[in-house]
This record gives sequence, C-alpha cells and structure tokens, in this order.
Amino acid sequence: MKDILWLVKNGLMVTFRKKSNIILYIFAPMIGIIISLVIFGGNGQSGLRVGIVNNDNNYIAKDLIEYMQKLGSFKFSNIDEAEINDKVASGKLDCVLIIRDGFSKGVLNGKPEKIEITSIKGEQGTAYVKSYLYNYINNIVEISKVSKGNDEIFKNLYNNYINNKFNLIVSSVKDKSKNKDMTSQSIGYLIMIVLMSAGNLSEIILKEKQNKTYFRISTAPISAKKYIAANVILNFIIISIEMIITLLALTKVFKIDMGIPFMEVLALLLLFGFVAIGFSLLTVAFAKSFGGVGALQNLIVTPTCLLSGCFIPIEAMPKYLQRISDFMPQKWVLSGLTSLQTGKKFTSIYMNILIIIAFAVVFFLIAIYRFYSDEDIRNVV
Repeated sequence: MKDILWLVKNGLMVTFRKKSNIILYIFAPMIGIIISLVIFGGNGQSGLRVGIVNNDNNYIAKDLIEYMQKLGSFKFSNIDEAEINDKVASGKLDCVLIIRDGFSKGVLNGKPEKIEITSIKGEQGTAYVKSYLYNYINNIVEISKVSKGNDEIFKNLYNNYINNKFNLIVSSVKDKSKNKDMTSQSIGYLIMIVLMSAGNLSEIILKEKQNKTYFRISTAPISAKKYIAANVILNFIIISIEMIITLLALTKVFKIDMGIPFMEVLALLLLFGFVAIGFSLLTVAFAKSFGGVGALQNLIVTPTCLLSGCFIPIEAMPKYLQRISDFMPQKWVLSGLTSLQTGKKFTSIYMNILIIIAFAVVFFLIAIYRFYSDEDIRNVV
C-alpha cells in the first residue's frame, strides 16, 4: 500500500508541477458553465417564442391560435414550413406548431389530428405549450361529441364556450426550467472534459511504456498491478476534484439551482468517473503511440458525447440515433440526471446506476486483460 501511495503522491506532484495542467484539469470544466450561461443567459423573454404554420383555414384552427395568443404566455409568429429548421436550430423560436389541413374537420368528427410540434428543447420546451393546447382541443372535441354531428347545436355550444367569461386569478411563479437546462448542458460538457482528462492522465502509462520505465517497474518490487492501481487512484482524485469544483461553481458562484441535492449529482458523476478511467485505460492498452491514443480518444469521445445528448437534447435527434445512444454510458448519466430533476428519488434510477457500473466493469476487465496479454510486457528483460 505504501508503494501505491508513493506513486500517487509522485503522480500528483508531477501532474500539477506544470501550470498548464492546473488550467486543464481544474479550470477547463468551467468552460461548460460559461457556454451554458451564454446559450441560456440571453433567453430572458417573458414568454416562449412559438412559430405557427397554419395549413387549415377553418375557424376552429383560427380560434385555437387566437386563444393561445390571449394567454400572454407565448409570443407567436406566422412562418412558412420551409423556415422551421432554420428558425428552431438558430434559437429564434423555441418551438413551432404545425396545424395540418383537415385538423378542424377532425375536431368536428371527434378525432382530431395531432398538432405537430418541432423543438430542440425536447419535452421541457413543449410540455407548457401542450398543456394549454390539448386542454383547449379536448374541450372542443367534447362539444362535438355532445352535438352528435348536428352543426347548429355544435355552433351554439361552441360559441357559448368561446364567448364565456371566466374569472382568472394570476400569480407568478419562478420558472426553473432554464436552470435545469443549464445544469444539463454544463454537466454534459463536464462529462466530455472528464473523459479527456482521464485519457490525458492515463497517457502517462503510454509515455512510460515508450521510454521503458513501465517495463522496468514491472520487474521491480513495485509490480505492474500496483503501478496501474496508482494510476487509477491518481485519475480518480483529479477527476473528483474537477467534478466538485465544477458543481460548487455551478451552485455557489453562478447561483444555479440544479433542482437536485448536491451529493446525489456528485455520486452519479463519481460513478461515471470510473467509466472514464476504465475507458482511458482501454485506449492506452490498445494504442502503441501518443498519436494513436489521441486519435482513438478523439474518434470516440466527441461523437459519443454528441450522440448521448451532452451538447444538444437527445429528443431532438432521430429515433434511430436515440436507440444508438442506449449503448453509451454518457446517456445514462444524463437521463438519470433528468429523472432526478423531475423529482424522482436517487434509488429510483437504480437501472441507470447499474448500467453505468456495468460499463465501468467491462472497460476495466478488457483493459486489464490487454495489459497482461501484451507481448511487449512479457518479453521485457
């Protein structure tokens, strides 16, 4: 144990001897928070910006839009269908409602077609709109059912419903959805930084393999097992520091309410830390040069983080990409985080936790097998 602690202590001294490493390992995770502040900080508008594509000119569709406009919670603008992707992707609109031709006819028949909603914010960005939208539609559908196909009865009931005056008491509540989005975005970037940091730290093994230090250690009183264990501990210490500093900055410096207890977020991230370490050891075990390990990590880390929802909500991706993300550990961290933000208990995301642990175990086992089956190690003199 003394040998392992000495290796860890020496590794920490060597790592933080360079000021550039302090910036890389300690302050780099702040980039994610800053990017999130830039993205979400400017969204201080009083209502959601909603685009309308109305292909149904019937009075029911027009009244629906007018009803939504009167709520005062949304800022509507009419757009062409060809503009949808550009407006939503650029952030000019939060979502777009597409009312297809025949919508009103479906309402009259008691079987309305669904209004299509396009958004890159996923359920968090559309749930508020849907709650008002479908409540109104359901009321009209009930009126059509009561009228039993009689147009005159429907119009009388419909007009009474539209012109009915309700007493409304309005009270303001603090919208925390932006804080949740910022938390998810910041942690998404933190996950990528952690993977890269673990990779950089494990490259020490590769460097010492190339200058034969690793091989000499393998034949010395300090065994290869102790050497690898020390690297894992060193990696975990630095990754833990990154996570704690980032979460403290998020909550204490930038005053962002994560909507989750601090320790629960940290516990979930620390579990992922073992995945990152296992993955870094895996790349080092298979790579033969610095260029090889760097290329391998870049080839895997950035694309998998992108597909896992670290940068953009996974709901904005095609269904087949969402299925692919199930095979990536980052996705299970972020989905666990989202579940916790909706009020679920930490024990309720046990499946996410088990899957994250499974990824870590698999990565470690493959890396260990590779290290001990390496011909270079067995042939060292």
